Amino acid sequence: GLGEVRGDGSGVGEARRMLPQALNDRLREQARRLGVSLASLCHLAWGQVVARSSGREQVVFGTVLFGRMHAGAGADRALGLFINTLPVRLDLDGTGVAASVRTTHARLSELLAHEHASLALAQRCSGVAAPAPLFGALLNYRHNTPAAMAGSGTDDGLSGVEWLGGEERTNYPLTLSVEDYGEALGLTAQVVEPVSADRVCGYMQHVLEQLAEALERAPDRPVRELDILPAAERTYLLEDLNRTAAAYPSQRCVHELFEAQVRQAPEALAVVHEDERLSYGELNARANRLAHHLIGLGV
Repeated sequence: GLGEVRGDGSGVGEARRMLPQALNDRLREQARRLGVSLASLCHLAWGQVVARSSGREQVVFGTVLFGRMHAGAGADRALGLFINTLPVRLDLDGTGVAASVRTTHARLSELLAHEHASLALAQRCSGVAAPAPLFGALLNYRHNTPAAMAGSGTDDGLSGVEWLGGEERTNYPLTLSVEDYGEALGLTAQVVEPVSADRVCGYMQHVLEQLAEALERAPDRPVRELDILPAAERTYLLEDLNRTAAAYPSQRCVHELFEAQVRQAPEALAVVHEDERLSYGELNARANRLAHHLIGLGV
């Protein structure tokens, strides 16, 4: 239900976090074992975040492509950005986790053949009529240098240059960048308010942990069962929000409490079922008739 980002992007929140080193190592080991890229694992995990957040098992989100793989002769000497963004569709269903990883890897590999196709062409080839966007969520898997991880704003080759700052924004309301530093992984989320960007990072980290666990111990586990809720948020939703404890005369039986409510407000509405409505007085009269009928039967 999030709309596109408009204006100067000031309504977008940003959050960054580094993933635990142990999780980084486990994910890379599983990618090597399956013979796929680490990016494939991250795409599958992001697909599950989108699926669980939208209540769908078939999801489409955008992925940022490098753009130089099929750029032709001399592309390695050309300046400028070659990047492109295209949609990828994943099925987060009853398929096993390991099989889903391999399918994701295959779909990303197939997409590379079209890395120079325009997003407008993809829109025309789809069943989605403009101006509705093909997707509202974006994943950018990018390789960074260790210096970038440290937050260094200077480069030894650029002495005398001072880093003042920078900001990147897109029109997509939900953007996640996976920062691959070679031996470490980080997340950067940009999300239109009021959704918390840090919560989105938490979802992604948790599903990556679930994915690593499943690949290690239960590779045939259905991918739809991967959870995205961190323990703290699950506790908040299921326990904190349901703390409805209140003082009441616990020494009295339920029917006694009900009869007290009948005496206090006999005309108050007690039950609604389709077109029928009963007050506390009417419900009490029916309950008494039923009780006497049961007593007459020997109950």
